[in-house]
Parts: sequence; C-alpha cells; structure tokens
Amino acid sequence: MKQSILIIGGSSRIGQAIAQQCSDEGATVSIISRQPAADDVRWFHYQDALQSEDSNQQCVERALQHQPNSIFICNGVLHDAEAMPEKTIRQLNSAQLAQRLHSNVIVPAQYLRSLFRYLTRTPQVKVLLLSAKVGSITDNHLGGWYSYRMSKAALNMLVKTISIEVGRLNPSATIVSVHPGTTDTPLSEPFQSNLPHGQLQTAEHTAQRLLKVRDGLTPEVSGALLNWDGSVLPF
Repeated sequence: MKQSILIIGGSSRIGQAIAQQCSDEGATVSIISRQPAADDVRWFHYQDALQSEDSNQQCVERALQHQPNSIFICNGVLHDAEAMPEKTIRQLNSAQLAQRLHSNVIVPAQYLRSLFRYLTRTPQVKVLLLSAKVGSITDNHLGGWYSYRMSKAALNMLVKTISIEVGRLNPSATIVSVHPGTTDTPLSEPFQSNLPHGQLQTAEHTAQRLLKVRDGLTPEVSGALLNWDGSVLPF
C-alpha cells in the first residue's frame, strides 16, 4: 500500500524535512500550514489561517481526501519577537502564557477535534504530535521556561486523553507525543551555543529519526510521551 502522510504545521523546518523525505520516497504528502511551504508539485499544500472553526474543519477534510495513514502535528512556539522563555516566575506574563497555550495546545487540540472522525474509522492510523522533554513534570530538574513547560505538559495530557477516547472506538490507532531532540531550527537558535557537542541535529536527521519512530509505533504505546529514539519518557 502506498504511503500517504499529512503534515500539519508543514512550513516548520522539521515539517518541511519530513515532507521532503516522504515525498522522495514516493509517498503522497499533504500539508496544512498557515505559511507557504516549499514549492513541490508532488505535494498538496492547503493554506489555512485558522480564521474560524468551520474553515479549519474544511481544510482538514480536503487534506483527508488523500487518506493519510500517518499524521504529524508540528505546531509549536518557544519564543517570538515579543518574549523569550521565562527564567523566573517574576517574568511570567499573562498574555505570553495565553499565547503559548494557544500555539502549543489549543491549535493542536482544534486539529485533533477535526480529525476525530477519521481517527476512529481508519485502521492502524498513526498520529505523532511534536512535544518537548521539558514538558515532562517528572523530568523537570532545572525550573524556568514556565509558559513553554506548562503548555507542553498540557499537550501531553491532551494526547493521553484523546488516545483513550479514540482507542475505545479504534483499538488499532496510535496517538503519541514525541520529543524530537534539539534541532537546528529558529526555535532552538538562541540556545545552541551552550549545547554539548553532537547534541544539535539537522532538520533532515530529525525527520529521519521521527519517521523511524513512526514506523515502530504500536497501539500499546498510544498516549505516551516518546523520546526521539522511541523510548518512553516520564510524564
């Protein structure tokens, strides 16, 4: 069976790398993005500005015409022109926290809601949402980064919860959150100088690792937070 993949947040560097590799391997690649993605005639690019819930639903339904057997949701924001991650709770700003929750939790939740019917009816469908190890409550030994940590922890709970609901109706489905590892993207750029040698990965290498994780997924791990190598991380 020919592979078909849907990438939500496909203009991100990791999203583009996943799309390119899958396209090179002959898969049908559908992209949903609020920004222009790479121009390749083999890709089905659906522009979506999330202006309304109805337009979001219509966008997803168009993308699902290609019957993806795997779906990546790559949305996420760590910092922007207005704010960097907080080093102390004294820097916590309500507007910044709301923005991070919107980008990192609400947007993926909207897409999962739009995908729900498809996920409950598609045998062996796999869904991977890009999360972060810093969203693990158990693994938090450094503190800081309040908005990002809270939003990614909430994303992991979203994944766990929908995996239970979908699993009742489609036991063959697998939905996980995945820490992609530190990747050379605008998200990590301000923090790269302090990384140990060899920890920073190219987007292409990260895409290869994520696709390997996808290929090894089974329903038994549905709902889990996985590391880039497929191992289970603590919540």
